[in-house]
Amino acid sequence: MSLEVFVLGTSGMMPLPGRFLTSALVRREGDLFLFDAGEGTQVSLKMLNLKWKKISAIFISHIHADHVTGLPGILMLSSQVDRTEPLYIFGPAKVGEYIEMSRSVLEMYINYEIIFKAIDNFQTSEILIENDEYLIRSVPLKHTKPCLGYVIEEKERPGVFHPEKAKEFNVPVGPLWSKLQKGESVTNLDGENILPSQVLGEPRKGCKFSYITDTQYIESISPEISGSDLVICESMFMDALADSAKEKKHLTSKQAARIALEAGNVGQLGLIHYSPRYTDWELKRLLKEAQSVFPNTFLTKDRQVIMLNNQD
Repeated sequence: MSLEVFVLGTSGMMPLPGRFLTSALVRREGDLFLFDAGEGTQVSLKMLNLKWKKISAIFISHIHADHVTGLPGILMLSSQVDRTEPLYIFGPAKVGEYIEMSRSVLEMYINYEIIFKAIDNFQTSEILIENDEYLIRSVPLKHTKPCLGYVIEEKERPGVFHPEKAKEFNVPVGPLWSKLQKGESVTNLDGENILPSQVLGEPRKGCKFSYITDTQYIESISPEISGSDLVICESMFMDALADSAKEKKHLTSKQAARIALEAGNVGQLGLIHYSPRYTDWELKRLLKEAQSVFPNTFLTKDRQVIMLNNQD
């Protein structure tokens, strides 16, 4: 399977020319999942030709303005298209208050159901959405307000089906082949029980994506994101401002890299949520600091598209 990750905004605190506020979107099959909705999110969605009516769920990390100011516009915009499915929104309880106040004050016309799910568990990870193919869960963070990261993890799939082996075991072509591919045992023409493991390759790992912002360094993050193909993680400051990062409960680029390194089996680390004090040239220095700890690190850019595939 595969995930497509769209970086919609990379700036922290305030939007800049070329840098909207922090937001990312993941597309899996026909589902779109939005993570945070900073100012400018709608613009990036439009520029990338992404259909907001296809957004299945929105996950808000916390109630600071640079992560939610784009949300009212998205809610209103979704009423301009035919939408029959409900929109799920997850986040700390204050996010629900913000939505209700915005709807009331702005007298929003909403022609679809909005279902807000408050998350009040900031001690352990909690599964928010789960089906046969994937799950989405929260990751408790430590910021100046209750804050959450999120992980999308595809479940392990059966291995590649080998038709020649099925024939060797005298399993006729047809529905029994389909059952074997789904991991079910079948009875062949000789009355023998044939196990999926006899005709399938090794199980295939799904993709895993982690979104972490805003937080200070805490050891508990790394186990939650272990095995991620991609981690998008805030990198507010360079190491020279480590004291400021600690005071404001943000990460330096080196700390973000340390989290990825300690997690183990992380494919790529994409830095995001940069302080507006840094020019594009200075961000290259920020990147080098992170790469000194975790080499496979890159700077995310607004409207960047990243494909994650696990087809083995």
